[in-house]
Amino acid sequence: MAFEGLTDKLQNAFRKLSSKGKLTEADVKTAMREVRMALLEADVNFVVVKDFVKKVTERAVGADILASLTPGQQVIKIVNEELTALMGGQNARLTYSPQPPTIYMLCGLQGAGKTTMAGKLGNLIKKNDKKPLLVACDVYRPAAIKQLQVVGGQVGVEVFERGQGDPVQIAKEAVEYARYYGRDPVIIDTAGRLHIDEKLMQELRDVRDTVKPKEILLVVDAMTGQDAVTVAKTFNDELGVDGVILTKLDGDTRGGAAISVRAVTGKPIKFAGVGEKLSDIEPFHPDRMASRILGMGDVLSLIEKAQDSFDEQQAGKLVAKVRTNSFTLEDYLDQMRQISKMGSITDVLKMIPGLGSKLKDVEIDEDKVAKAQKKNEAIILSMTRMERRNPDILNASRKRRIAAGSGATVQEVNLLLKQFDQARSMMKNVMGGGRRKMRIPFGRMPKS
Repeated sequence: MAFEGLTDKLQNAFRKLSSKGKLTEADVKTAMREVRMALLEADVNFVVVKDFVKKVTERAVGADILASLTPGQQVIKIVNEELTALMGGQNARLTYSPQPPTIYMLCGLQGAGKTTMAGKLGNLIKKNDKKPLLVACDVYRPAAIKQLQVVGGQVGVEVFERGQGDPVQIAKEAVEYARYYGRDPVIIDTAGRLHIDEKLMQELRDVRDTVKPKEILLVVDAMTGQDAVTVAKTFNDELGVDGVILTKLDGDTRGGAAISVRAVTGKPIKFAGVGEKLSDIEPFHPDRMASRILGMGDVLSLIEKAQDSFDEQQAGKLVAKVRTNSFTLEDYLDQMRQISKMGSITDVLKMIPGLGSKLKDVEIDEDKVAKAQKKNEAIILSMTRMERRNPDILNASRKRRIAAGSGATVQEVNLLLKQFDQARSMMKNVMGGGRRKMRIPFGRMPKS
């Protein structure tokens, strides 16, 4: 995952300060030397690192230590605040035109993930009761138009294309189409090149001058590190971008681009791609990202993931069922399915404060977890409706039949029923305000 190495190195640097009763200038400089090396190894721009370390050092040297904080926590607080400021301070939202349609123009190098990101962005905007239109202006890359059509079809967003014609004319016709049919916003997927050249820039300037987009959004691959920052600066100088979208931030990347782009270009990061699914896009929150980098978790993003995954009406019904002791295996199956929509278990657990560093050496086999869930689904679906709603009637012969029908063993059926009982008891206890120790209800943690 992104920032994993950086997080470990920063935590090691701060850990050395935790036992000190008072910070000296030498202590701060020693810690900042390690922070500097950690940031440089994470591929953060050298000038950005230099300015960042200088600001943190100036604040930390001679700073009054708050009564409730250890010196190590004080430095972390300062680093957290400066990291947040470095990445933009607060979330930069998309702006909309007062007169629709709003036009967003995506640009970037070939391979950065523009076409997929166009679909992700359309899918995200669609949730706000909008009717976006994707426009295929990448007329050079083989199958680019088809790819956009497939992506649009998967998220239920209309795609406007005119084959391999003039991109400027296609963009112009798309805006007229959107205005006539009430599509808003218009998301233009432009062509990229393997490297920056004048022909690419001129075409983008022509599209920009013709349709006058509300925002030009530059899509950059986070895994390219400092190259991503260089690309961002060049595009901004040549085209004038309004915001950046980072892709592949979930990959094995050092994360330097996320920290450097805002400082080098002055343009905010608006979104981040955090997975391969078309729902794996997040608004970029500098404060939350700083917390992740420092291993402090990200509770707000975790809550938002849960809100996106869980149906509010179903949640209300679930609460009523738990309170009336009518929680069934059908409800349990629904909960398992909704939890799986939240994404990788590892990513979710790392958003919980305090768990990130503890999970460092724990390798969770996501495939094994997914197979276990499918097995549990098969077991529940092999039961009759009466059995799912009244699991207490499951005797030995019924369990053997269910095991045979689901390709499981009787032991696995018993394990599922035990997990169900634990989940039911835990939720009832929580609703009643009790303090019993909670266990993981939706399956055992796989061994590393």
